Amino acid sequence: MSIVARWVTFLVMTRAQAVVRSFRDHPFASDAALAFGLTALVLSDVLTSGAYLSGSNWVYVPVALLMTVPLGWRRRDPLVVVVLVMGAFVAQSLILGPTPDVELIPALIAVYSVAAHGERWIAFAGGAVGLVGGVIWLGIGDFLLPVVIFGGAWLAGRLVQKRQLFAQAFAERARVLERERDANARLAAAEERVRIARELHDAVGHSVSVMVVQAGAERLALGEERPATRDALLAIERTGREALAEMSRLLGILRKEGEGLALAPRPSLDQVDALVETLRDAGVPVELEIEGARTALPPGVDVSAYRILQEALTNVVKHAGPARVHIVVGYGAAAVEVEVTDDGEGSVEGDGPGYGLAGMRERAELHGGTLEAGRRNGGGFTVKARLPLNTVAR
Repeated sequence: MSIVARWVTFLVMTRAQAVVRSFRDHPFASDAALAFGLTALVLSDVLTSGAYLSGSNWVYVPVALLMTVPLGWRRRDPLVVVVLVMGAFVAQSLILGPTPDVELIPALIAVYSVAAHGERWIAFAGGAVGLVGGVIWLGIGDFLLPVVIFGGAWLAGRLVQKRQLFAQAFAERARVLERERDANARLAAAEERVRIARELHDAVGHSVSVMVVQAGAERLALGEERPATRDALLAIERTGREALAEMSRLLGILRKEGEGLALAPRPSLDQVDALVETLRDAGVPVELEIEGARTALPPGVDVSAYRILQEALTNVVKHAGPARVHIVVGYGAAAVEVEVTDDGEGSVEGDGPGYGLAGMRERAELHGGTLEAGRRNGGGFTVKARLPLNTVAR
C-alpha cells in the first residue's frame, strides 16, 4: 500500500471514529438520523412497489411516516414509540392486507428499543404490544413466526440492557474504588505526618530539655556575677520551657484519643541489629552490611532512617513472599544511607492500607533527602534512602 493510500485510509478511519463518538455523545441525534434514513427507505419502497401493493398511497405513506418518524424518540419514550409503530403496522394490515416487507425493520427496531431502553414494566408491556401486533399481522394460524421474530428482537434488547447495566455498575465501582484509594492515600500520609511530628517532639524535646537544664545550672553557678549573662541565661531557660510547653500542647492535639505518652526508647539506627534479629526469627534470611564508622546522628535523621528501614523490611515480609534480604547502612560525612534489597517475586510497593512508599518518601523529603524504590532487573525490589546530616528539617 502506497503512502498516499495509507494517509487516505488514516483520514477516513479518523473521520469515521469522530462520527461514531459524536453519535455516542448525542443519542437523540443518532436516533433522528436513523429515523430519517428509515423514512427515506420505506417511502421509496412504497412509492416504487405499486405492482404488489393493492392499497392506496394515501394510506401507505402516512403509515410509513408513523412507523419511522417516532423512532427518533425511541430512547426517550420507548413505550409510546412501540405503540405508535405497531399500531400503524396492525391498522395497515387490517385495512389493506399486503404490507411492504421493509416496514418490518422499523417494527423490529421499536420492539428492540422498548426492551433495551425501557424500565422493567415498560419493557414487558412493549414486548406484549409487539407480540400481539405480530400475531395480528400474520394471523393466529402463523403465531409461531411473529413470536420468534418479535420475541427475538425483544430478547436481544433485554440482553443489551443487562450488559449496559453491568458495565455501568462496574464503571461506578471502579470510580468508587479509585476515590477510596485516593482517600486512603491522603489518610495514610496525614497519619504518617502526625507520627513524624510525635517522634520529632521526642527528639527535639529531649534536646531542648538539656539546653534548659544546662542554662539553669550555669545561671545558678554564676551567682550575682555578670548580671547581663545571668539575664541572657534566664531568657534562654524561660524560652526553652515555653517551647517545651507549646510542643506538649501541640502534641496533645496530634495524639489520638486514648493514646498515652510513648515510654519506649527512641527509635535509632543503633537498634538495627535487633531489628534484623526480629526478621530472622520470622524466618527471613537477612544479611546486614554496615559501611563506614557508626556515628551519632541528628535525632530527627536517626529516627527517620530507622523508620524507613523498618517500613521497607515490613513490606518485604508482607508482600515479597519467600525472599532473601540484603541491608546496607552507610554512614558518611554528609549523609546517611539505608538500602533494602530483596529477591522476592511479589510486590513490596506497600500500596495497601499502610504507609508504604508514601510514608517513606515523606520522611526522606522531611530532611531534604531522596528515596528511590523500584523493581530490580533480575527480580526483587530495592528501596534506597539518602538523608543529609546538615539539612534542617522542613
